[in-house]
Amino acid sequence: MLKTRDIAPGDLLFKEKPFVYVLSSRFRTERCDNCLKKNDLLKCSGCHYTFYCNKSCQKDGWAIHKLECKYLKSIGPRILPDAARMLARILKILEKGGGTRKTYYDQDHCRTFKDLMSHYDRIKEDQLRVEHVTCLYGVLFEYFNGENVPSSAELMEIYGKMCINSFNICSQELQSVGTGIYLGASILDHSCKPNVVATFESTEIVLRALEKIPVLDWSKMFISYIDVMALKKERQSELESAYYFLCQCPSCVEPEPIVEMMGMACPNKQCKNCIDSTCIKPGQKCSKCKTEIKEEFIREFNDIMDMTNMHLDNMKGSTSYLDVCKVCLKNHEGLLYKYNIRHVKILDLAFDSCIDFGKFDDATQYGLKLVNSFHKYYGKKHPLTGLLHLKLGKLLMYQDRVKEAVKHLQEAKSILQVTHGITSSLFREQFIPLYKEALDTYERIISG
Repeated sequence: MLKTRDIAPGDLLFKEKPFVYVLSSRFRTERCDNCLKKNDLLKCSGCHYTFYCNKSCQKDGWAIHKLECKYLKSIGPRILPDAARMLARILKILEKGGGTRKTYYDQDHCRTFKDLMSHYDRIKEDQLRVEHVTCLYGVLFEYFNGENVPSSAELMEIYGKMCINSFNICSQELQSVGTGIYLGASILDHSCKPNVVATFESTEIVLRALEKIPVLDWSKMFISYIDVMALKKERQSELESAYYFLCQCPSCVEPEPIVEMMGMACPNKQCKNCIDSTCIKPGQKCSKCKTEIKEEFIREFNDIMDMTNMHLDNMKGSTSYLDVCKVCLKNHEGLLYKYNIRHVKILDLAFDSCIDFGKFDDATQYGLKLVNSFHKYYGKKHPLTGLLHLKLGKLLMYQDRVKEAVKHLQEAKSILQVTHGITSSLFREQFIPLYKEALDTYERIISG
């Protein structure tokens, strides 16, 4: 159908179940090993390692779990590293002939595991990854009791395909809860300014168009492999180290708003001007209010930026610490410009932490400050922007700020119906009931 007309924003390109996937081990006792959803869980009676929503989910997951159950039991109570479990599952699938399994991403084109790029030559020259795969080889040798473990060269080839082609499987809240390989979706290249978005329904990947696309041409469709709210040099460095290419997408070729991204606040608290921290020298003056920028102020700015970078690194991939975020935000006052991306990232972590701890008033305050920054760096058609408006709608309803809630929920609607689609569980189960409640409440208020 899509081949006969223009592709419109929000159009479904395709859905795909994973070739292989694993639940992140840190959610092992919180989420179902089959559907990855939070629920009251039942433990597998065989290995006592995996947990399931119910007998139905356990039955659905048995096709892959039966290949690993006895091995997981043998290593208990130790936890198998996620990369090792993923590799182990791939090896078992390939052993059963899964390497020739075809996934069609349109009527005429398909991919198999053999088609995936491994960047073997680059991997074997990457010291960190060589050390990682060597460690994984030892883990797998013990896990399989030395049976049917491929040679180190074969394992490195498979490891490369896993590294280069894996997707983070995200929950409805866009939290990474697992990792999967999707043969069809792997055809899509990266852009820091993507025109396609990937979301997930359970373990199924869903690809939708973010903007009008004249023709179904996969070479001109792009998703983002990384968080795009970063400096160009940081994005390019991350992509080079993880995927071995230098990104030359429009966002990486065009000039970036570096002045604001690394912005310094004006020392005059009444002035809202942004100072270019990348080239400011002591004694220079604010272009707007003519306040002098002193050496001590520049030094303090640089110290706070270094401290913020340290805390962001420490909190990466783990639960953020609300008290740390609050200290950072306090230190940012009067030093970091409101659109400085280090400030925005800390603000985002503080926002989510406040929600987790039930501090909804603080969460609302932080969330409202995030809106313009998300629109600026992610754009108005990004799932994170849509989710921010949805969360704010929910928080504002909780605080009886109904008119403001309706405004943010209308923003969420315009975004989520493109990024997730009106048939998605997020839209149906979370957005629609909340939006209906907000509209009904607002109608009662204005009608007296």
